[in-house]
Amino acid sequence: MLARSMRSSPVMSGPPMTTVGTGHSAERVVRPRRALRAGITHAVAVGVAVVLGILLPAIGGGSRVAADRAVAVLNVLGVGVLSVTTLIFSLMFLVVQWAAGNFSHRLALFRSDPMVWRVFAFVLGVLVYSVTAVLAIGSRATVSVAVPIAALAMAAVAFVLVRRLQLVALRSIQLSHVLDELRDRGLHVLDVYCPPGGAPDARESAPGAVPPPESATASVSWRGTSALVEQFNLVPLVAAAQRGDAAVVLRVKVGDILYHGDAVADVHHGTVPEAEVLKAVVVGPERTFHQDPVLAFRLLSDIGLRALSSAINDPATAVQALDAIEDLLRHAAAGPIAQKTRSITDASGTVRVILPVADWEGLLRVGLDDILAIAPGMPMVLARCRKLLVGVLSVAPGHLRSALEERLAWTEQQLTARPPFMRDDVR
Repeated sequence: MLARSMRSSPVMSGPPMTTVGTGHSAERVVRPRRALRAGITHAVAVGVAVVLGILLPAIGGGSRVAADRAVAVLNVLGVGVLSVTTLIFSLMFLVVQWAAGNFSHRLALFRSDPMVWRVFAFVLGVLVYSVTAVLAIGSRATVSVAVPIAALAMAAVAFVLVRRLQLVALRSIQLSHVLDELRDRGLHVLDVYCPPGGAPDARESAPGAVPPPESATASVSWRGTSALVEQFNLVPLVAAAQRGDAAVVLRVKVGDILYHGDAVADVHHGTVPEAEVLKAVVVGPERTFHQDPVLAFRLLSDIGLRALSSAINDPATAVQALDAIEDLLRHAAAGPIAQKTRSITDASGTVRVILPVADWEGLLRVGLDDILAIAPGMPMVLARCRKLLVGVLSVAPGHLRSALEERLAWTEQQLTARPPFMRDDVR
């Protein structure tokens, strides 16, 4: 059986292996449910605010303050916090629009930041507390001093959070911050899927390591309308394959588009219910960084290509994007990036899931080739591409060098038509 035969096989003879349930690898990431988490956060904030708004005015002992003064404080703070937050969030929409127009429409760093909906939840809680406390005070002559003090404390925290959100938004329109964030996220995913030092001399999976589709005992096809694969929920899929003593070979990668009838996976030897396989394929409207090593390359390339367009004509920005791309390529070259598949094992070491991943040629194609095709018209960018290729070649193992050398030869040929003083990388 495939699952049993690969239980103790070394990494060199097959796809790199990861055991589900160990460490904090991306395989443990389940479906991102941002909308659900945001809704729960808002509900919790409102619930806590209602409870505090009812309980604090009911305190009988301790220091007291005139009720009309407490109501005035609550009204001012509630309206003030709401007004400031409304203004800041209005500016946030302009920030998102500006970033999409100048960087990439696929760039969602600020829009997907959990701080956005957490700040909104806290501000909503402040407003609900103020309204609830005013209603709870009613016709009382005095009320506990804890009521206005709690409102002041909440307002102070809200203003601090709103300021932090403003700073995050301002950083999201700074080129250097965006490039650094994309590079860091790309490095994190590469560390999971192509860990440095892990089988650096590995080639493609050995013959027989990934069985052909015709040897499958069952195949699973996509049902429904077209959808983008955001990630795979691998933990329950491995458990389902273990229960059926099977191995599931996924036929689509993260970032692929699935159409009705497309092959999703093949089940070998054992049995896995089709519903379990389809449930493990997480689809959504846009790509995420959770299990996608290519997304950072795609976004950096987008930024470089937009900068090189005739409408913008900003080659220096493209050069900065290439700086980040070189960092990612150097990092990827240190790991088993030549592998086109990755094996996920259960706790006993038996391979249960094999999924396709981007290889070295794919990263070069997405991150470099489109910029390289436009670079001959931009001497600064062409010289930077040559420096990138030379730099990555200096750290790349032998089996990755041919793709780099092919591109470097083409770049050198383009540079020969330039005067000697235009062949160096100048910022």
